[in-house]
Amino acid sequence: QVQLVESGGGLVQPGGSLRLSCATTGDIIRIVHMGWYHQAPGKQREMVALSPNDGSTNYRDSVKDRFAISRDDAKKTVYLQMNNLTPEDTGVYFCNVHVVEPTGWTRTVWGQGIQVTVSS
Repeated sequence: QVQLVESGGGLVQPGGSLRLSCATTGDIIRIVHMGWYHQAPGKQREMVALSPNDGSTNYRDSVKDRFAISRDDAKKTVYLQMNNLTPEDTGVYFCNVHVVEPTGWTRTVWGQGIQVTVSS
């Protein structure tokens, strides 16, 4: 079964940058949708970046022009570049993808979540 493995989180000072990675495992044909979600401490999970298969992107207003979602189709990996980080960006980040499997079916898969802490 397809699963996602997230990496790249950690502790960073305000104004710093991180790049989160979300690698797929298992056999997939292609990624047709990708997204990143943020869950702040004690808060609900919220979308921060989405990209459907047409190549367009959609960002939460608070991260627009600071974050960038992308993917490497050869590596079957999704990325979130995070720049000019603030303490409000602290929390757990979850990758979400829609993938086409060899059967022809599309599956929605969530990553395990990875911690990002922005603090001096």
